[in-house]
Amino acid sequence: MKKRFIALSCFVMFFCGSTAQASTVLKYNVNASSSWVPYYIADSAEEPGILGELVPLLLAKANIDIEKHNFPPKRTNYALDNGLLDFDFVSPDWFPNKDLGTLFVQSDPIIAIQENIITLEENAKNWQNINNIKGKEIGTVRGYLYHDDAQYTRVDFVSERDLIKALYKNRIDVAICGDLPALYWAKKLNSPISLAAIHTQGELVMRLRKEHLALLPQINAAIAEFNQNGTTQSIIDKYTKQDVFNR
Repeated sequence: MKKRFIALSCFVMFFCGSTAQASTVLKYNVNASSSWVPYYIADSAEEPGILGELVPLLLAKANIDIEKHNFPPKRTNYALDNGLLDFDFVSPDWFPNKDLGTLFVQSDPIIAIQENIITLEENAKNWQNINNIKGKEIGTVRGYLYHDDAQYTRVDFVSERDLIKALYKNRIDVAICGDLPALYWAKKLNSPISLAAIHTQGELVMRLRKEHLALLPQINAAIAEFNQNGTTQSIIDKYTKQDVFNR
């Protein structure tokens, strides 16, 4: 599902003593693409979404302080590329050859994700082969990364919700969307859709600027603990198991 960045900016303060120490504060931007339901839900303090809840818990477990900000998508991506922000959550499958670039290292997997070609039910039979998107106009979300978008013409919309609405308004015939966001919004809008060919399968990782490599072991330890004790899965279930699949 795309793509959807939770990006963070870090500053380090050194203070005097017999041994130099550093206190690291990660400034993060939860919402680089307006909304990525159910992973991030804007303007909801009680239910900010899967990653909206997981990020502060994960960083707290890793003993890393955070400070939340709200940048627009273009500003977030620029800040990440230029070291003003330090990490985001991505899937390596969104990148050609799964290469995140020379500026970054990646954490252990955090959440399994999948995205599909989505279309109206009556058109699903025409989109069971992923190669059928080549040369076509495909609905996408502004600010999201798509590893193969040179093969088709992007028709950008603000969010997954708008992709579902665009299908029903015949503005597009097909779109690329995460399976859970697509099902969530199809239910909310009472607008059934079909999940056709799989576009990508993978896992979300933390893409961390390599100058902060020293933080990776404690981040990975927190990820492992949350996977083992069920914290991550319980947050996922809160936003998907009942809200999405109880029909």
